[in-house]
Amino acid sequence: MPDAPAPFDVVVRRGRWFDGTGAPSEVRDLGIREGRVVAISADELDATGCPTVIDAAGQWVLPGMVDIHTHYDVEVLREPALVESLRHGVTTILLGSCSLSTLHVDPTTAGDLFGRVEAIPRQHVIAALEEAQQGAGGWRDAKEYVDFLESLPLGPNLAAFVGHSDLRAAVMGLDRATREDVRPTAGELARMEELLEDALDAGFVGMSAQQLLFDKLDGEVCRSRTLPSTYARTKERRRLNQVLRARRRVLQGGPDITSVRSIAAMTLSSLPVGPGAPGGRGLRRPQLKTTLLSAADIKANPLLVHIMNPIAATLNRLGGDFRWQHLPVPFEVYADGIDLVIFEEFGSGAAALHLADQVERNALLQDEDYRRRFRKDYDERFGMRVWHRDFFDAEIVECPDDSRLGSLVGLTFGQVGIERGRLTASGEPLHPVDAFLDLVVEHGTKLRWRTTISNHRPRYADKLAVSPGVQMGFSDAGAHLRNMAFYDFGLKLLRRVHRAEQAGRPFMSLEHAVHRLTGELAEWYSLDAGHLRVGDRADLVVLDPAGLDDSMDDYAEAPVASYDGLPRMVNRSDRAVKAVLVNGTRVFGSGRAGDALGTERTGSFLRART
Repeated sequence: MPDAPAPFDVVVRRGRWFDGTGAPSEVRDLGIREGRVVAISADELDATGCPTVIDAAGQWVLPGMVDIHTHYDVEVLREPALVESLRHGVTTILLGSCSLSTLHVDPTTAGDLFGRVEAIPRQHVIAALEEAQQGAGGWRDAKEYVDFLESLPLGPNLAAFVGHSDLRAAVMGLDRATREDVRPTAGELARMEELLEDALDAGFVGMSAQQLLFDKLDGEVCRSRTLPSTYARTKERRRLNQVLRARRRVLQGGPDITSVRSIAAMTLSSLPVGPGAPGGRGLRRPQLKTTLLSAADIKANPLLVHIMNPIAATLNRLGGDFRWQHLPVPFEVYADGIDLVIFEEFGSGAAALHLADQVERNALLQDEDYRRRFRKDYDERFGMRVWHRDFFDAEIVECPDDSRLGSLVGLTFGQVGIERGRLTASGEPLHPVDAFLDLVVEHGTKLRWRTTISNHRPRYADKLAVSPGVQMGFSDAGAHLRNMAFYDFGLKLLRRVHRAEQAGRPFMSLEHAVHRLTGELAEWYSLDAGHLRVGDRADLVVLDPAGLDDSMDDYAEAPVASYDGLPRMVNRSDRAVKAVLVNGTRVFGSGRAGDALGTERTGSFLRART
């Protein structure tokens, strides 16, 4: 008699199954054993002896989503469950974006790199790395870093970039790496190449670089200098890019949006170099997989959205492999007082953020010469910029009551300027800048406000969502804790697609949307993720489409335990997400963590396939 088949560990019953390839969805049973999908059946599977049976009738069963742009590099060391992404169906997360990683730098340097740029309190960055690097685990190189991560009770799967700023600061020292008049020596450049090769050998997906000039350093020694990667010159960038080309790995980056030269250099780097290729010399070198920030419908530059797709299409037609990263939801940001990265992009705003001492900062904000500079920067409407600089499009959401006007909640700063101006002898409105700065001086971080920077027009958001030159991502998960929350960007894209279908105005199919959030990304980054076929990893999400409702838009906060309970903005989609499995283990569902989450390692470090 043949042996009876082993029972399944998990059976998912009668869900609408999406395989992550874009193929038509079907109602199926899924059988999971030892962390892999072993059966997909149109008929009911035998669940005899199976400890976990999930009834998915009327629900969607899709591969776990991939988040290609996060800054969890610090949080993962202390809270490796990364629950805020898992609870929204993200089961694979990429670390090391924007030239920042914690692979090579010392704790203090990491604090200077992450603290101001990513708004992760510097003291917590330093403490987390000191604990990790001085403990029994720690790491001395890329392989040991991967081993360290896999020694943690990871919730999701991880993959990683090594950051160019990390490489540069570790090899040159942060001070020399951020000086205009200093170039790496031949030995230092060779050492950067060697460390990059080591990271790729360990399975890193590639390198991240940054040329955006309003990302500033924290700390004291190099405070307000731009990131080390921004000081690299053409020779250095080409040498490191050549390593990536030869290994068929990815360059992720952000150009200086104020510089045509920077944008051209980073986009054109995707093209093959050689005879017959633009700028080629000698033997032909392969294309460079390149993904840049960002495809967005920016309020400050409403015409920019029209050139994103043509740029990508032209580069790929010429032999490149280029993608823009795109956040498929409105880019809404919150701020406490003046503490928001968008102020870094112009001189007067950066001058205020340079001052860590609140007394000194308030004195500056009250100075009339300073205010004159701020008003001039605010009124400048030409040139590339991220923030629209319109205080009539900035709503106050928290503020102590005004003694004369009462509650200011719900007003814009422009409206406050009008109302306060009426109480003066002249009756003339205050300039919006003065209204804003007055409130910052009066209330500091007790003043909380919000504005939407981009992706506010559904028509153009839909066009970007279907563009083959665009990737879904740029969540910045793990960073900007009090400023933004896009952990659920994938669910909100699915909600938009589903509602368009229901209204009879589809702009893409659900199968295509799932593919964009899962298999398409995994394939491009060469990762074992994003699919749900026989033999694939059992990383999956069970979604109730009825839960993709307006409750997902409600504001929510939750404390970060490892950052002394600091409250951060989060998202909630508990009505929609019924079950999340990683490696066949249920880690989350219906607003509750699974028993294994935070105690067992369910996720793995996913090495880029060669």
